Parts: sequence; structure tokens; C-alpha cells
Amino acid sequence: MKIYYKISDFDSNIKTIVTVGTFDGVHLGHKSIFDKLNKLADENSLEIVLLTFSPHPRHVLFPQNQNLKLIDTDEEKIEKIKQLGVQHLIIHEFTKEFSRTTSTDFVKNILVNKLNIEHLVVGHDHQFGKNREGSFEELVDLAEVYNFDIHRVEAFERENIKISSTKIRNAISSGNITHANNLLGSKFFLIGQVEKGDQLGRKIGYPTANLKINKYKILPNPGVYYVSIMYKDVNYFGMLNIAHDSYKTEVHIFNFDSNIYNQKIKVIFFDRLRDEIKFENHSLLKKQLQIDEFTCKKYFDLLT
Repeated sequence: MKIYYKISDFDSNIKTIVTVGTFDGVHLGHKSIFDKLNKLADENSLEIVLLTFSPHPRHVLFPQNQNLKLIDTDEEKIEKIKQLGVQHLIIHEFTKEFSRTTSTDFVKNILVNKLNIEHLVVGHDHQFGKNREGSFEELVDLAEVYNFDIHRVEAFERENIKISSTKIRNAISSGNITHANNLLGSKFFLIGQVEKGDQLGRKIGYPTANLKINKYKILPNPGVYYVSIMYKDVNYFGMLNIAHDSYKTEVHIFNFDSNIYNQKIKVIFFDRLRDEIKFENHSLLKKQLQIDEFTCKKYFDLLT
């Protein structure tokens, strides 16, 4: 998969099938769009282009309100999209100037003239252009004018729930990881850089990797979680704590004793173990961590 950070870098000679959107979470609903893309690409000998944007449009258009947290950072989104058959991923910078592009100019100047589109696949609620003025009905008209085919994929449902990024964010933020994973169709994860903490865990026999997380990354409700950890393509198991006051995120990795300061690790969430507890002393904290370790190792079938 080729990655571009400007639309202008794309080779306009390539005949394409395109989809456009933020695709936060790359969830089951999005995957039904990719299934359609791959089917049509194979039938028409086209290359798939995904056009997405960074920063998220809401972070640019409403700078006074930065409360929207995202399921995926750009790095995490790229990892997921690599598995979906996309040949070209364009992560275009979203600016206020770009937001003023009218729907007609977007189709003519970007989709047609730059991306050489032959087919466009969109989700059921897709809107585009300045002030999201472009509707599906307008796309149908523009597709006829500029001679490309348009396809709309209906909302994907699981257990009578229409899957959306908003529903998944709500599940994650409430700590309902199993529900979030069910809607995602994969396990929620984060990629963080290990930084030095106060080393309290090491002093009581439970060293932790303290993680620096992207400021726009959504985190589950404070508490302790069952997790696995990927480091240098090796999978480990552990337990992760998110603190209530600071949202400090730290993970204890079982059977691991390497120096990984300044390294990136991937933490994959399986389920919630318990709420956060305040302890009067280190002895009580250590006793609870021993209980948590046993519970977590039992969950992962690691007890011998």
C-alpha cells in the first residue's frame, strides 16, 4: 500500500475506484465498504484509493471544542487499512481553506481530474464539500455529468444495532470493551511510547511501562483491563491501569524484564478487570495487584 500526504502527489494516470471519509475505528460498517470496493476493483481492473483527512475535520472547524476523542490515531488507522486491500491511502491535511471546497469543485477537481475516478463507493450517510452540503442525490447527478459510477453501501447492523464510530466511542469511554470489540469486529488497541514514570510499581515488584498517548486518542474509563502487548512482533500478556485523576496509562507485562524506554508498544484490550481503587499504603496495593495478576493469568489461561 502506498501512502500519500497530499492529494497532488497521486499519479493521475491510474484508473481508480475511490472512497472518502474519516473511517475512525475502521469498524465492521467500514469493512462492508471495503468489501464492495474490492469486488468492484476486481471486476473492473481498478486500483483502490482511500482518501481520508488529518486532523479530524471537527478539530479544525471547532477549535474551541477539542473534546472529540478518536478510536484510531493516524498510525493505528494505517495499520488497519493495510489489511483491507487498499492500494493507495491518501491522508490529506484538513484545513479551513480546504473545508471551503464546494461539493462540485471537490468532485470535478479532486475526484475526477486528480484521482481519475471511475467508481465511487460511499457509506449510507455520506456528505461532502463545504458545510457538508453535498448529498448522495447530488453525487448521483455529478456522477452522470462526469461519467463515473456511484455506489452507496447501506448501514451495517450487528444484533440489530447500526454500527457507527460514535457508538463505539461511547462503549470504549464507558469501559465496555467487549461491546466495543464486538462493534469494531476486532479488538480495540492503542500504540504508545514508553516513558519514565515514578517507578512505584518496580519498588513493589510490579514494574510498569508508562505510556505516552496521542492527545486525541480515546481511552477507556479508568480502571484495570486485561490486555496483550505486542513488542517487536512478540506477543505478551499483562494488565493495564488507567488512573482517574490524570488518565495516566501504565501496563504491567507478564514475564518481561527488558528496558523499553522510548520504544513504541501496541496494547490490545480484551476486557475490563475492575474499577480503579485508592489504597492507603503500598502493602495493600501490592496485595491487590497479586489478586489482579492471578485473575488476569486465569483469564488468559496462563496458570500452570
